[in-house]
Amino acid sequence: MAEIFLNGKFIGTVADPGKLVDSFVEERRKGKLHYSISIYHDKTLDEVQIESSRGRAIRPLIVIKEGKPMLTDRHIEQVEKGELTFFDLVKQGVIEYLDAMEEEEALVAFDENDLTPEHTHMEILPLAIVGLCTSLVPFGNFNQSTRLNAGSKNQKQSLGLYAANYLVRMDMDVNVLHTPQLPLVKTIMHDSSHYENHPSGQNVVLAILSFDGYNMEDAILLNKASIERGYARSTYFRPVVTEELRYSGGLIDEVSVPDKDVKGFKSEKDYRLLEGDGIIFPEAVIAEGDVVIGKTSPPRFLSSLDEYNLTSSARRESSMTIKHGEKGVVDFVLLTENSEGNKLIQVRLRDQRIPETGDKFTSRHGQKGVVGLIVETADMPYSASGIVPDIIFNPHGIPSRMTMSHLIEMLAGKTGALSGRYIDGTPFEAEDHNNLRKELASLGFREDGTETFYNGRTGEMFKAQIYVGDMYYLKLKHMVANKVHARARGPIQLLTRQPTEGRAKEGGLRLGEMEKDTFVSHGAALLLKERFDADRTIVPFCEQCGLVAVYDEYKKKSYCPICGDNCSVSNVELAYAFKLLLDELKSLGIYPKLKLKDKY
Repeated sequence: MAEIFLNGKFIGTVADPGKLVDSFVEERRKGKLHYSISIYHDKTLDEVQIESSRGRAIRPLIVIKEGKPMLTDRHIEQVEKGELTFFDLVKQGVIEYLDAMEEEEALVAFDENDLTPEHTHMEILPLAIVGLCTSLVPFGNFNQSTRLNAGSKNQKQSLGLYAANYLVRMDMDVNVLHTPQLPLVKTIMHDSSHYENHPSGQNVVLAILSFDGYNMEDAILLNKASIERGYARSTYFRPVVTEELRYSGGLIDEVSVPDKDVKGFKSEKDYRLLEGDGIIFPEAVIAEGDVVIGKTSPPRFLSSLDEYNLTSSARRESSMTIKHGEKGVVDFVLLTENSEGNKLIQVRLRDQRIPETGDKFTSRHGQKGVVGLIVETADMPYSASGIVPDIIFNPHGIPSRMTMSHLIEMLAGKTGALSGRYIDGTPFEAEDHNNLRKELASLGFREDGTETFYNGRTGEMFKAQIYVGDMYYLKLKHMVANKVHARARGPIQLLTRQPTEGRAKEGGLRLGEMEKDTFVSHGAALLLKERFDADRTIVPFCEQCGLVAVYDEYKKKSYCPICGDNCSVSNVELAYAFKLLLDELKSLGIYPKLKLKDKY
């Protein structure tokens, strides 16, 4: 007897599990059972698993019976005429959905030529094996699987036209590429998904060679002239939002230019861009520290009525300012109300981003890299026909990654650019690269995609032929302007007196155990000591009982709260975090006695 499990729960047994599975599938194909319910007979454990839970990935396949597909030419004609829909084919049992579990039992044919009597299913389209973003990778079937996956992920982070109505939207942390283009090497998914309405990259001339070592470890080199002509320029948008909150006792926030008697008033310079209503004007150029929306709030912690009378005028400053390290231009100001009926002010900031050292770029094949150097055009290598590449890519990125499609796309893009047409690079069904090579040769170029190159500095000819072609390159949202962070001294936390955390809060850069080891191995003892005294403090200790003593500011003398005045007190230099530990131990009733010894 085989056990039956529904979504992992035991529900009964069956004498003939094969017959159960066959009749179950038959009923599902007739449309009597929901198409998304899967069944599978595990012969090793002699169990029947039925799954109907949410979140399973299911995919459609054509049903094969006795070596022939159930989908006929008649069906295709009816679909083309609009008499049948895709879902009708599912209801008729022509197409069925399988999940990963049920696919274990299935034998899926790639296309009609591969069919044998053993096959149970066939791909609707070989391209359907991969997902939407992956199907946008040209010649994807020539790629190593990991890189194909990375290429799919990278496309999701690329800059383009994310929404046509971006000018009237208030989105957090978005980018718009100024001159996006349609790729020369497309797949059928570019047409099906109307990619021309929201492209997210640009066609560039790419040369594969090393240059001064500035493109080591996946870095790329950019031609300065390409940037000056507008390559990969984008705009970064970010909103600043605030609302007039209501508090108990009828108190309310007020959006206005704060008065000088307000607690926490900044300087006159910080409020210089605000208009009479306390809100900044559009097209104002701003930098860190500038106030965008002036706001005052009622005082906090009102305990008694008399205190309320005293502090009714002393409101506190709660304006919205530009964070550390940010700059931009005020793009758009919106005044509205939120769901509670409070006044809501949204100010959108924009910042033009020109490619710089450290910005991240990628091809569609997972070959990502940051800009290592922006090269003067005069120093760039150039081809015999005078073409200066936009990007120089390192050859070491190819052998270990095995991204053949990266190389094929360059050749295809070059052919497409010269013959003035789009190349079909649909995975499994692309144009034959051998034909592309012949076409390239007929256009007067070497059929292997290489060209003679010259050194831009000396004018000498390179000994090796350089592989060069056209390629669709994407600029990713990871820009150095959003990530660059450095600090000397700055704000510290109230509790531990250690530097604050995070770039936005102007935080410190943490030195971890491994970084410590590098200093130790270099013998940089003084640097190591300096790095680890971010919370250095001087605390008086009683030499008799070994506990923290007290320093009296007025009397200018120290005493021990336990031993009194008749003991000697010494100042000890230690980390404030250690002093916190001692306090923590005391609160647990543990006596942390410090035995003091002279330093020298």
